[in-house]
Amino acid sequence: MSAATSAPWRRADTTWFKDCRWGVLACFLADTASNLQPIELTPDDWNRRVDAFDVAGLAAQLAAARVPYFIITLGQNSGFYLAPNAAYDAITGITPSRCSRRDLIADLAAALTPHGIRLLVYLPGTAPRNDPVAKARLEGATGEHGPEMQRHWEAVCREWSLRWGRAVSGWWIDGPYDAPAYQHGDAPNYRSFAEALKAGNPDAIVTFNNGLRTPLYSMTEYEDYTPGEIERDMTVAPGMRMDPPRLDRYPGFLNGARLHVLTIMGEWWGLGPVRFPDELTIGYTKFINSRGGVVTWDVPVTPTGLLAPDFLPQLTALGRAIAPARD
Repeated sequence: MSAATSAPWRRADTTWFKDCRWGVLACFLADTASNLQPIELTPDDWNRRVDAFDVAGLAAQLAAARVPYFIITLGQNSGFYLAPNAAYDAITGITPSRCSRRDLIADLAAALTPHGIRLLVYLPGTAPRNDPVAKARLEGATGEHGPEMQRHWEAVCREWSLRWGRAVSGWWIDGPYDAPAYQHGDAPNYRSFAEALKAGNPDAIVTFNNGLRTPLYSMTEYEDYTPGEIERDMTVAPGMRMDPPRLDRYPGFLNGARLHVLTIMGEWWGLGPVRFPDELTIGYTKFINSRGGVVTWDVPVTPTGLLAPDFLPQLTALGRAIAPARD
């Protein structure tokens, strides 16, 4: 169906997200974040890793640090994922499956919910770059950003979304950076992609990463918050340098999307050591909060899914300094 003839689009309510003020992302991957080389790993090895993930231990750590929401990588470039997906297996034809037998997302949601911690998931918007078989079959004849790939990926995402329902509160989609490939009036496009991600939870918040670009902005009306990925440049948004400066002019939204920043607490994604003193991490988070925004901090985890011990003191300090807003 053409997006132009569909019912008017409504963004999800991000009030709860704003009230959280900050949260944590963890890269639990078969390889390392942003790796572009194939890895030697069997499905059995991957299943053993996923089975060893201590969801109860992680939930207890997050609760102790007063973390309001948690984002975990569902997968990235390797082609190994943290939950079963029949659509993915049918399209790629890969056996044994590189989707784990354990549904780690469901198990994690069940462990976090009693603590009042929301769960979101990270997933690229393209086929796994380092799995040539999956990449070729997902992309088909139309290539990396073509409509065949888009339809296949929407089917995969829709299955996961329906599987988890309201247990997952949001999605952070890494790319696609080639925005024109999705900005059409007819599906597949950003709207149909967002609809697939929201199939199981229409209130889920969604964003599509547009790369390391500052000042931050929202590139489509079909996302609810800004992807906000930054690494070294901490100047994030228009309106933060005003003449004269006035905080009351900043609305907390960019092009209609909730202001959100995703950055690293360590030296790289999923790696230490801690790069800032507590005062800077706390102050920067408060700075974004004062503009109506939210900050997600990437924190390394151990092979069993627990937060890296060296990061616990800073997370604890952050949790004490910035409590979630209450009704």
